[in-house]
Amino acid sequence: MQLEDFTGKFVDCLSAVPATPVDGGTHFKKLEEWSSIFALIVIAMVDSEYGKTLTSEDIRNANTINDLFVIIQSK
Repeated sequence: MQLEDFTGKFVDCLSAVPATPVDGGTHFKKLEEWSSIFALIVIAMVDSEYGKTLTSEDIRNANTINDLFVIIQSK
């Protein structure tokens, strides 16, 4: 799993194209599109694409897309 691949899949989960470029350093909770529903979509994507279980606590503990990527890699 590469960060760029994960970031692309993360962006694909968004209901709209973000107004600003998204990369590993993006603070995803500050995205206009971020919501609790989006968090569930990301959790489902991680399970489906990577076979890993991302929890709501994992999301609370992460600030950037890279933080999520590191958490997923550690599982």
